[in-house]
Amino acid sequence: MLKYKQDDWKVQIMKKAIIVFSGGIDSVCAASFLKSKYELYGISFSYGQKADKEIVAAKKFAKKLGMKQHKIIDIGFMKNLYGNSNVLTSTKRKIPGKFDYSIVVPIRNAVFLSIASAWAYTLNAELVAYGAHTGDRHYPDCRPIFAKKLESAFNLGESDGINSGLRNSLRIWSPYSEGLSKSDILKMGIRNLGNSIFNTWSCYSSKQSHCGVCESCNNRKNAFAKAGINDKTRYLKA
Repeated sequence: MLKYKQDDWKVQIMKKAIIVFSGGIDSVCAASFLKSKYELYGISFSYGQKADKEIVAAKKFAKKLGMKQHKIIDIGFMKNLYGNSNVLTSTKRKIPGKFDYSIVVPIRNAVFLSIASAWAYTLNAELVAYGAHTGDRHYPDCRPIFAKKLESAFNLGESDGINSGLRNSLRIWSPYSEGLSKSDILKMGIRNLGNSIFNTWSCYSSKQSHCGVCESCNNRKNAFAKAGINDKTRYLKA
């Protein structure tokens, strides 16, 4: 008669991670990297952005990555608050082809990470992730120092629950915090997801295909070139 030790019956429970999941190439590649280490929960935001096609891409990749849950949160009221402060939500401002501070949506990542962290504490997740990388240095709310201070503030706000064992403390993670560039995470993405990464949505507009001329499209092109990956994305303008 075979005998088993008690440990042989134990099932390893994966830690939980919430990822801010736009459907863009950065968040999709970051999620593919985390998939083997965490049980993934995706959260996407509809905040009045012109690029609403990214939500369509997020739904598809959430399924492809086998996320435990994927929530799409409608915070469209933010568009009214933002007014004409930025080009991503304003209908009156033109999207530039290279970085300009008009692209920066006021503390957008702080809003996203706050909501994602509330969900993370509820699920007793241990990680909240977003796709910021070293190429995002122009964006203050992408920098690791910002994420670290936000992480500290959130854990302070839940300190009693954490100290009593009712909550897990959170870590906010991004490729940027690991010193990874956009090209670095593209390499991870193509290794984990193959050619499907070309179905991600990076464009700031919501045309039939990527416009090929906005700052985000140009960043995408450059990153594939630096990574030595043949870019199979369809652009309206090469």
